[in-house]
Amino acid sequence: MNAAAKHQPDLLERPASLLVPTWTKTGLALLYDEHTSNTYDVRLKLMKELLIIQKQDVVCVSGGDSHLNHRTVVLRRQLTGGLGLSIKGGAEHKVPVVISKIFKDQVADQTGMLFIGDAVLQVNGINVEKCTHEEVVHLLRTAGDEVTITVRYLREAPAFLKLPLGSPGPSSDQSSRASSPLFDSGLHLNGNSSNTAPSSPSSPSANEPKYEKRWLDAVSLPLFMARISRRKAGTDKLRSNSFEVIALDGVCTHVLQFCTATESTDWLQAISTNINDLTQESIKTANKYCSPDDQIVHMGWVCEHLQGGDVELVHSCRFLALRGSSLLVFRSPPILASDWAQAEASFHLCEVLFKVHKLWIAEDCWIQTKFYLGLQQDGELRDSEPFCFSVLVGHGQSFCYSVELGSELVLWEKAFQRAVFMEVQRVRSKSYMCSSQGKILCFTLDFESGFSCSDSISKKTIWKYKFSQLKGSSDDGKTRVKLLFQNSENKQIEMKELEFANLTAVLHCIHSFIAAKVATVDPVFVNNQSLTQKYMCSS
Repeated sequence: MNAAAKHQPDLLERPASLLVPTWTKTGLALLYDEHTSNTYDVRLKLMKELLIIQKQDVVCVSGGDSHLNHRTVVLRRQLTGGLGLSIKGGAEHKVPVVISKIFKDQVADQTGMLFIGDAVLQVNGINVEKCTHEEVVHLLRTAGDEVTITVRYLREAPAFLKLPLGSPGPSSDQSSRASSPLFDSGLHLNGNSSNTAPSSPSSPSANEPKYEKRWLDAVSLPLFMARISRRKAGTDKLRSNSFEVIALDGVCTHVLQFCTATESTDWLQAISTNINDLTQESIKTANKYCSPDDQIVHMGWVCEHLQGGDVELVHSCRFLALRGSSLLVFRSPPILASDWAQAEASFHLCEVLFKVHKLWIAEDCWIQTKFYLGLQQDGELRDSEPFCFSVLVGHGQSFCYSVELGSELVLWEKAFQRAVFMEVQRVRSKSYMCSSQGKILCFTLDFESGFSCSDSISKKTIWKYKFSQLKGSSDDGKTRVKLLFQNSENKQIEMKELEFANLTAVLHCIHSFIAAKVATVDPVFVNNQSLTQKYMCSS
């Protein structure tokens, strides 16, 4: 066994210009539930191994029963400012009546027990959960000088029922969004829009319960082998400034929405970084128990693009792994040792060609790249598929995949180059049966000596050339190829025409051996050929 074959691969690291530290990050977002079509305010807390989604709730911090999920509050109407609150919603809109605004230093604010986002359950003992907006307004206006209301905070109140994301809280005096589809009944309840404090302000008793609005953990999503998707379910369209994170067990965050593209990209990059870091740790651990010839170079989620009929594109998630001599395709990540035998497809790395389709250079700017040894024309690609690559295999088959970030595309490109190089170094030679002028021959690629062709029966060498003597080639796209070699003595071009059962696999293998040969002469060759990294860095 050649010493090079015993070399264990280093972990595939990000290019220096793309290095991002492990993220711990917190921030606000909107959570869109596609089942209910409602959007909720949430806070995200990113840790090394978890993405935590927090939702606001009102909790009793002293003087009351912390297990009660409702509060009963007595409001004494003031001549100036009325009840000091506004409401939105109602049964006619299929949403609860919710406190949408609380006026600073007025009655509702002074109780310390009412909050924006509280759903009104009862008014003076009358259940209003199925009442219309106007019915609740009427009850509050005619309830007398002392109004007893029972409320419960809605952790998943639609965002349009409350103030814009990130608004202060019970002491806020901002106006509701003008674009709100529901009428904000504030003047009717207050009687006066003035924020002048009443002449005899009251304060909560020291014995009364004290409540606070807090962010509480609602979902803890493990990032190990998780995946991110920006696509709308069942379509090839990308969501605007939003994405979802899906855990290994299928638990989903729902759609996380952000105010700007920059904010969305920052979070996408941060979560992706942590997922990839966990994957690299898993690879490192697994490789300790694998033989040198069976090391994992890289693995991760991709989105496969399948043609569904004449127009529609069908997207399916796949998990790719570059391990040993193979490219393995899974429907779900291989966690247990036995899972590695469950690959739905396996391809020999020497017979695989990796091609980048489109590269993102700068905002609203595309660049079309074609590799210098492309074996087929790129098909039409949609602009909604920015980070795409194809894997070309035997018999002219190809599979189109995409990832969510340019940095992921860089990793896959470098991973394929490294995996193919290591496999060529390991096998050293590869032979294929072929025919020429009615004779059955054996065509051999040898890493040391180059090309040779021998009789399949007598094993006698018919011709032999070095890699450097190959000056050109052409093929019919089916089974036949013409290889043009330069005679080392008379410098004449000599043509060798061969026919193979699987011509594509042979051409890919020739490419792999030549690239590996050049890489041994020029160690920086692989990095220089990384078009993705080149343009990602220059931008």
